[in-house]
Amino acid sequence: VDPDVDRLAIVSNDGSFFGEEYTLVSCADYILSQQLGPTVSNLSSSKSLKELTEKYNCKYYYSAVGEVNVVEKMKEVGAVIGGEGNGGVIYPDLHYGRDALVGIALFLSLLSNKDKTTSELRKEYPFYCMIKDKVSLFEDRKIDDVFSKLKNIYSNANIINIDGLKIEFDKEWLHLRKSNTEPIIRIYAEGNDEIKLRKLIDETKNIINE
Repeated sequence: VDPDVDRLAIVSNDGSFFGEEYTLVSCADYILSQQLGPTVSNLSSSKSLKELTEKYNCKYYYSAVGEVNVVEKMKEVGAVIGGEGNGGVIYPDLHYGRDALVGIALFLSLLSNKDKTTSELRKEYPFYCMIKDKVSLFEDRKIDDVFSKLKNIYSNANIINIDGLKIEFDKEWLHLRKSNTEPIIRIYAEGNDEIKLRKLIDETKNIINE
């Protein structure tokens, strides 16, 4: 856990890293097995939560990045669980805030119900690759113009404008957000193939830099 105990990362019994993106996914797996309902995570979190939620025939919702935005969306849709891909689990039946201790309890409950080791449990979820990158912005460059250009180039993809620009392809997605503290665009991406994903990021950065 981190110093304020609101984010949880798990190490499996064989020493492998469970993956902080899958903290929320596994906890949601337990909650949805007990109580059906909507789930929420921010735009930069793994698509695994959406896929898991839909397996339970429930509705998944995006929110803007930031704990307060996730909480607002959870309240709006009546989510049974939500959070962020940084290991932050929000379970509204207890309170509306990220809580690593709650995550530990939910995760252990899931392990107990499934009667599996942590490494065995991890194999039940997808092994997606996630890359986090950035590209510098010059002072005279307009972020809206950059996003408009990307929308036109990737017009065949699903475009989400809730927070920055998220572009969803068949097997990959890109999320681009302007930093509030630095003159950069943060780029988050997830997909099945790391080489293909890196190529997509490089192509997008080249478009921005043109």
